[in-house]
Amino acid sequence: MNRTTQSLIAVVVALGAVTGFAAFGGTDDTGDDGAKAAARLPVERTSLLCPVPSASDLAETSYTAFTPKAGGAEAKGKAGGAEAKGKAELLPVSKALTDAAKEKDKKAKPFLTQQTPGEPVAGEASGAESPALIGTADGGLAPGWTVQQTTTYAAGSGRGMHGTNCTAPDTDFWFPGTSTAKDRSDYIHLTNPDDSAAVVDVQLYGPDGEVTSAVGDSIQVQPHSSVPVLLSTLADKKQTNLTMHVTARSGRVAAAVQSSDEKLGGDWLPAAADPADSLVLPGIPKDATSVRLVAYAPGSDDADLKVQLASPTGAITPAGSQSLQVKSGMTAAVDLGDVTKGEAGSLLLTPTDKPVPVVAALRVTRGKGSKQETAFIPATPAVGARATVADNRAKGSTLSLVAPGKSAKVKVTASAGTEGGSPAAKTYTVKGGTTLDIADPPVPAGLKGSYALTVEPVSGGPVHASRMLSAPEEGIPMFTIQTLPDDRGTVEVPKAERDLAVLQK
Repeated sequence: MNRTTQSLIAVVVALGAVTGFAAFGGTDDTGDDGAKAAARLPVERTSLLCPVPSASDLAETSYTAFTPKAGGAEAKGKAGGAEAKGKAELLPVSKALTDAAKEKDKKAKPFLTQQTPGEPVAGEASGAESPALIGTADGGLAPGWTVQQTTTYAAGSGRGMHGTNCTAPDTDFWFPGTSTAKDRSDYIHLTNPDDSAAVVDVQLYGPDGEVTSAVGDSIQVQPHSSVPVLLSTLADKKQTNLTMHVTARSGRVAAAVQSSDEKLGGDWLPAAADPADSLVLPGIPKDATSVRLVAYAPGSDDADLKVQLASPTGAITPAGSQSLQVKSGMTAAVDLGDVTKGEAGSLLLTPTDKPVPVVAALRVTRGKGSKQETAFIPATPAVGARATVADNRAKGSTLSLVAPGKSAKVKVTASAGTEGGSPAAKTYTVKGGTTLDIADPPVPAGLKGSYALTVEPVSGGPVHASRMLSAPEEGIPMFTIQTLPDDRGTVEVPKAERDLAVLQK
């Protein structure tokens, strides 16, 4: 290998540690390429995008941003273990500017600014004028930075609580559980954070295959803008159960679906985990009156899935729904009814025979008659090293932990409050094959405002998690559910034996 090539490798390694957008595999210490085994280092810059929250004058939206205090790999990545300084802020996407432009435009003030890890900050917006937001965090505020957007609708279609984690931009998204049914209004929000336009394709798949019209091809998303697209304008006919695939031909976007139902309320449907042969959908509420599973097989093979409910006492098979067959390129759905029977649980999907990748999500309904409300639970990856969910309240927050394989020990930490309070922590044991429903998770002492919950596996097998936020109003069980994937606070970077300066000589 020549020195020019080695220099390029060193540059790529350095960029990986700075941006956090790339992960590198480990290398053998004895290799000839001059690299040692990979190490995990904290990311130094993170970007998140929040969709336009509402088109209703009756909506009230809150934003909560939080970064856990440095520990483990993050602490080791700082000189002497000291916590690095940094800043995190949210700006309207239309006013997102480069660093050079910010110097010229002093009027580009952030909507929300966070300056200290471990201390959440909150902001509010009301009415239909709330824009999409772009968030950036750097330095000590980047690793694990989380932003929660929560909107409450007092009345109208979709009335209830709509919550979502603001997400990083990407190029590929799956949304099982979407719909173009008569009573549903599902919008895909595409947000472009960059300086050049993005071109996006949207495809819809029903029980008989693709139903997308030509309108779904080459959707233009201009720089620093957000485009809402009504799904019913993209489909050739009405479909109750659909799977949507969003891909960016050029550029990158953040994508999230806001679903509203004339009778059943609504919520945000975030993208599901990437296609896999085994999936976990954590945190079905114990009082769920109706649960619908929607799955899709994107490959060339049909999938035959075993369906199990991880209850508080062990994995059980729902009566009448032992398995689900998903034909290639087609969406399958099954109504599981009140599957939890008064005990919270999580759905486990595994192959009955040949492993075939699928995507899946649940639509969950609570309440009865005219007092019903819905939320969504997409399949989600394991917590990994750490995961955080913001905007928890003194009452109404329920944390669900599921260990699909081996038993696991998990530490749950409550941050300080947005307006005051001292952190608190507690350790839980989740038995293999069960769901642990924590209706009273740790709360900061002297809490004022809202707070964040951070989940860190201590030992044992993988753990998947979700948080339900509930705020009943006038007999309607308003609620929203957010899953907790790994916060991507660290990136795997190979250690180079020689530094860049040496290689350039």
